[in-house]
Amino acid sequence: MSNSEITEINERVQKSSQFVEAIYTEAQKVMVGQKYLLERLMLGLLANGHILLEGVPGLAKTTAVKTLSSTIHTKFQRLQFTPDMLPADLTGTLIYDQKSGDFKVKKGPIFANIILADEINRAPAKVQSALLEAMQERQVTIGSDTLGLEDPFLVLATQNPIEQEGTYPLPEAQVDRFMLKLKIDYPTKEEEHQILKRMAHTKNKIEIKPIIHPEDLLEARKIVDEIYMDEKIEHYIVNIVDSTRNPDQYNLSDIKGLLQYGASPRATINLAIASKAHAFLQGRGYVTPQDVKSIGMDVLRHRILISYEAEAEEKTSEDIIQRIFDEIEVP
Repeated sequence: MSNSEITEINERVQKSSQFVEAIYTEAQKVMVGQKYLLERLMLGLLANGHILLEGVPGLAKTTAVKTLSSTIHTKFQRLQFTPDMLPADLTGTLIYDQKSGDFKVKKGPIFANIILADEINRAPAKVQSALLEAMQERQVTIGSDTLGLEDPFLVLATQNPIEQEGTYPLPEAQVDRFMLKLKIDYPTKEEEHQILKRMAHTKNKIEIKPIIHPEDLLEARKIVDEIYMDEKIEHYIVNIVDSTRNPDQYNLSDIKGLLQYGASPRATINLAIASKAHAFLQGRGYVTPQDVKSIGMDVLRHRILISYEAEAEEKTSEDIIQRIFDEIEVP
């Protein structure tokens, strides 16, 4: 790609990414701090990738998703997952019409644009599978009817890492369908003071104005696809993912015994798309190695399976991924 073409993409990105700052400004009427969370949610919307949020209760995971969805003229649906939930509660069911003598489809709450799957690990495997099938195939089967889901369709799921009673942990193969897994931490003391001042009222309704329409989002995604990625950066991404499977080929033989399974090719694809979306959020028409590093942990942390040896040494998947990023040569 010539320099003039890259300059042209750069200008288009700068022009079309102006709505991003407006969304952040609107969202921060409700949210205090949590810039990382808002950025990653925005990145998921632009990269057409589902997101899994993990954090203890009360860290504004649900609030962040609801606030972000309020900035888009779109249909939002919150689903509280429970152990007695059935797949039909999610996808819908067939209802007998006495007048016509036929069965008619009654659509479930999954027929929305942005789905908040709250406490996804509280639902049994059948419900999780129904949701994850919809995420992957962008369609739902009810009886003999297969119904497509509207675009954009994005699932933002939350799970609580500390309370294991009455939960059904997501299998690795299902977790892999999430583009990003975010770990949400406590706010700083200063941020918590701001939260107290803003939210410690019995009546606390803050109005959020919609900023963009779904068509604007779909148009932005087209520009994300056009963002320039040099072949050296493509090889860098492939090397990062391959090193999770063959660490000894990258001077990483010390972590070989710590890994049970490496990341799949889906990780390579998602890391490339997410890097382009990250560049878009920065107002750039080209990907840099820093884009890959910035987003790499969120794309990979849930895609490698650590061994018992790693657990015995108190090593986490984050420690191993950080070691990979420190070692792999940057183009």
